[in-house]
Amino acid sequence: MPFVPMSDLLSDATAHGYAVPGFCVWCAEAVQTVLRVAQSLHAPVILMNGPAEFPMLAPGAIGAVAHSLLPAYDVRAALLLDHGDSLDRVHECLDAGYTSVMLDYSTRPLAENVAAVREVVSLAHPQGVTVEGELGVVGKVGATAVEGGDEPALTDPQEAADYVAATGADCLAVAIGNAHGHYTSLPQLDFDRLARIREAVAVPLALHGGSGTPDADLHRAISLGIAKVNVATDLVATVRKSLVRQWGDESNLWIPQAMEVAMETMGETVARWIRRTGAAERAL
Repeated sequence: MPFVPMSDLLSDATAHGYAVPGFCVWCAEAVQTVLRVAQSLHAPVILMNGPAEFPMLAPGAIGAVAHSLLPAYDVRAALLLDHGDSLDRVHECLDAGYTSVMLDYSTRPLAENVAAVREVVSLAHPQGVTVEGELGVVGKVGATAVEGGDEPALTDPQEAADYVAATGADCLAVAIGNAHGHYTSLPQLDFDRLARIREAVAVPLALHGGSGTPDADLHRAISLGIAKVNVATDLVATVRKSLVRQWGDESNLWIPQAMEVAMETMGETVARWIRRTGAAERAL
């Protein structure tokens, strides 16, 4: 089964009250792990990567890897450019067969954000590619976060409605107190704001910075319209912890074997998130 546009997955999630997890993948092993677990749990998933991951594998390479691995699995999946930082990057990912693209100009002036995402829509929609935009600024928890703005700004519901109408974006990433990176304290999500955004905006909503969100908050956010939850920090932390443990006591210095163990532990994290978002057994 080929990759599908993200909208195909999010429309069902919106209709049935669950969220599709978007998992950060940066190498063939990570791609394979997400697909393996998604198949075992009969879940739709989004494979995503962006500027923070491309130094390891550029869009053309990771796109080719993902497209070559997917046919071995019975999984409905989208391939997403996450936090795209330029129109050139969008072009690269479209050429590489990404079925969804995000241009994140949320830290730029609103008019520039609108104009750029509208241009992306004009490029992507004729190819059947889903477009995600961000309004408001999802911040960084700390210096270790590779994405997000230094000064967070919450999404305004009326601006969100105007933004979606002006750009034609298919999915909107919102800032409601969520942040990228390792939370040092529990996030304080503005659920009233989220409910007002949901009333104002018809497209699916995305929650970035999912890692560290308490179960009760996650489930409430999904009930209020979040249809996509991004997961990166939890995956990276799981893999890092496994490798540090193995290499710290020199129990497994052979990199392929150490990576095999690390991917098994990553798979456990992927499975937990599939269940937490309600995506298990949702494959169509």
